[in-house]
Amino acid sequence: MNKRHKRMDIWLLSMSLVEEIYALTHAFPKDEKFGLISQMRRSAVSIPSNIAEGAARSSERDFIRFLVIARGSLMELDTQLIISNRLGYYCLTTELEEHVEHLFAKMNALINTLKRSLVTA
Repeated sequence: MNKRHKRMDIWLLSMSLVEEIYALTHAFPKDEKFGLISQMRRSAVSIPSNIAEGAARSSERDFIRFLVIARGSLMELDTQLIISNRLGYYCLTTELEEHVEHLFAKMNALINTLKRSLVTA
């Protein structure tokens, strides 16, 4: 079984982000259970899930495609965090913002590295 994703920084960072989002949304209003809570949790879980699925694929091109999907889920989550902040459900923290930005930067770096390796191959 291919478990290379478990050694990747982006997978580990995204797993800790999932934990943060679950803890954060636990305090949201109960009437958001099927709204923002559900949406944010799905977005967060999608990130490490797509990294893992892509890492298990047989080609680097497929891996890049799943990394791009994971990056999209990260930006979806970022937007949901801003919405939650604007609705007053929580106060945006520098730590959480930096976590999202750091993960985005690392994902971009890996995508660009893999794209360059395809060009030179």
